[in-house]
Formats: sequence, structure tokens, C-alpha cells
Amino acid sequence: MRRIIAIVLAVFLIGGVAAAVVAGREEQDSSTATKTVRGVIGSEKAEFFADPDVVKALAARGYTVETETSGSWAMEGLDLKGYDFTFPSSQAPAGELASKYHVRQPLPRPFYSPLVVVAHRSAAGVLADNGLATLGGKGNGTLKMGAYLKAAGGDRTWQQLKGAGKHGELSGTLFISTTDPTSSNSGALYLAAASYVADGGRVADGAAAVDRTAPLMRKLISVQGSQQTSTDAAFRDFVSGVGNPLVLVYESQVAALLAEGQGADDLVVLYPDTTANSDHTVVPLTAEGRALGELLGTDEELRRLAVRHGFRPQGAAVEFTAATDAHTTYLNQKLTGVRQVPVPASKVLHEMARRARD
Repeated sequence: MRRIIAIVLAVFLIGGVAAAVVAGREEQDSSTATKTVRGVIGSEKAEFFADPDVVKALAARGYTVETETSGSWAMEGLDLKGYDFTFPSSQAPAGELASKYHVRQPLPRPFYSPLVVVAHRSAAGVLADNGLATLGGKGNGTLKMGAYLKAAGGDRTWQQLKGAGKHGELSGTLFISTTDPTSSNSGALYLAAASYVADGGRVADGAAAVDRTAPLMRKLISVQGSQQTSTDAAFRDFVSGVGNPLVLVYESQVAALLAEGQGADDLVVLYPDTTANSDHTVVPLTAEGRALGELLGTDEELRRLAVRHGFRPQGAAVEFTAATDAHTTYLNQKLTGVRQVPVPASKVLHEMARRARD
């Protein structure tokens, strides 16, 4: 009898130990498990989501994020079945998507970035000498939108500008390279700001307003010929010395380049005196997508990493200024002298972009 009892007890003990091991493994697995969240993002955020530190931070908070890139305005035409969120580069395309998919407001807006014009130093100097820009130092300045649009509307060439003859690379029609406004956010916002200035400080509110500025908007786009579909490609071309000496990009791209310690000897960052900020806005298509969007804007570590990639977190300018103190030669931290204009309604902006491309 004693022998039988001992055997039974041994069986129970072994079973108990096995159960404890299994339970421990299950608890460990559940604590490190992540939810896979899929999204379509603007290309300017691709490096942020691919950053190993961002991947690690998201995993620690329970997320594995898989992304594909698209032009912000092109997202509306995609089949988004199976995706948890989209992340266009401003509120206008985000609003269109939210309306289409009946997404409740407010939409998470974790960070933003102003549009800037990157210029080679020779080009920036010539613009300043001809009253089209002012330079604040070695690496930054202000683009005078009114003066620039007047020159562009008059088909001004570089050769007609004082001092351009000293620089063989400055030839042909004066223009700023942008992305395609019918599919890309930055190109559309460029038209929004330009039309505002051209129409005497009025936000385009319908067909009549679009008609008034359509000839100039068409000229700004048609002179460029073939356009890039993303600012990522356009900025890489500029940095490598290819293409036009004036290119519209996001400030975040410049700030990220500087944070990486890459050389910028021939770079001048011109902040348009009238522009439209790019509010990177998450459109949640599922509960997991909304939770991720909110996390990007509230989590201290993710905000820090966003700043490392050049973005300005919403509601805390000090985070950006503290992180970029070493780069004030190029960056206008407080956006001094920069006026942000309201963006036309999506329908109006779509029509403006379509007319500009006709």
C-alpha cells in the first residue's frame, strides 16, 4: 500500500511540475507576443518604420507593423481590405479616406513637417541677389513666394537673373521641382500655398477660384516635365547632385539627413514665407490601427524616435528644438517668418491639381 501511495504521489508531482512549466511558457509567450498591424504609408515615413529602434520600441509595446508605401492622394484608389490603417501626409487626403471608410473623428495626428525648398548654395545666392529670397546665414533662408510666383509667371530664366552667369549649372527656366500633385501630398500642398498667394491671400473655395489661378498653376507644373511620385526619390536625387537646383521636400527629410551626420556643405534650406504644413495623419481602419496611431503620438520613446527622423511631434515644440540645436545653421526651429495657410477642401484641391496637370 505504501508503495502504491508513493507512486501516485510521484505521478502527481511530475504532472504538477509539467503543468507549471507549460503555464510558465504560456505566460512568457503572451508577454512577448505582438499584434501584426498592416498599413499603407507615405514614402517619407518608410525609414521611420524601418528603423530597428522603432521596430524594437513597437514590439515592446505589442506591435509588429508591416507597411507599404503610396502617394498620399493615390491611397483613395487602393483596395484597403485587410489593412489596419493608412498614414497619408496631411489632413486633406486623410479626411477623404476617413469619409470613404466611415472612420470616426478625431484622427490621430502624431507629428507634422513644414514644406521647404532645398537649394544648392549657388542657386540660393542668385535668388537672394535678385530679391526672390533672403538668406539668414550659411545654410538657411526664406523664399519670397510672391516674388517667386511673379518670376515663374513671367517665364523667367536663370540666365535673366543677375549673377547666374557665374554658375554653369544654373540655366533654363526658373522653377521648383515638386511631386505630382494629383497623387502626392507635397505637390498638392505646393499648389494650395501658391494659389493662396496668387489669389491675393484667399483660400480657393470653388470653381471660380480655381479658374482664377489655373493658368499659373498649370505653368508651375508643366514646366517641370516628368515629375517624381514621392519626395523621397526627389530628395535623394538632389543630395546626389542630380536634377533641378530647387526641389520641394519635407523639412523632416533634411532634419533626418543632418541627424545622421551626413555632409550638407552645398545645402541651403529655404522656408517659403507662405506655406502649408504637412500634418501626418493616421486613418484607422480597425481598432488596432487606431491604437497604434494614438501610441505614435503619446509614447515618449516613439516621439523621440520620430524627432530623430526629423518630424515635429504635435504639441511639444521643445522636443524638436532640443534635438536639433546642433543644426540651426540649416533649420528654422521656430518657423520664424513662415505663414501657414489653410488648405482648400479636398474636392477643390483635387480639381486644382487636375487642372494644373491638364
